[in-house]
Amino acid sequence: MAWIWLAFAGLLEIVWAVAMKQSEGFTRLWPSMLTLVAMVGSVLLLGLAMKTLPLGTAYTVWTGIGAVGAFVVGILFLGEPLTAMRLVAGSLIVGGLVLMKMSST
Repeated sequence: MAWIWLAFAGLLEIVWAVAMKQSEGFTRLWPSMLTLVAMVGSVLLLGLAMKTLPLGTAYTVWTGIGAVGAFVVGILFLGEPLTAMRLVAGSLIVGGLVLMKMSST
């Protein structure tokens, strides 16, 4: 169950990152509110996952899901560039996440 909580926490990490971008420096109300709600939800779910998972594993996977997810959303929906170097960097993060999951008991 901890991995499910962690996956949802990571998804909320993506939501708040994108909402923060859309809030334009917290000058727009609804994206700002979504940012705060998603942040709180993400941290609460991370806390639930950490009841079972090691700190290093849980935190690394949580931030990795958020980082790669925000990277993908930026490319697909916000017109951010997809360069070879950025693709390699994203792939290395995903590889690290897979290794972290495989190393967890």
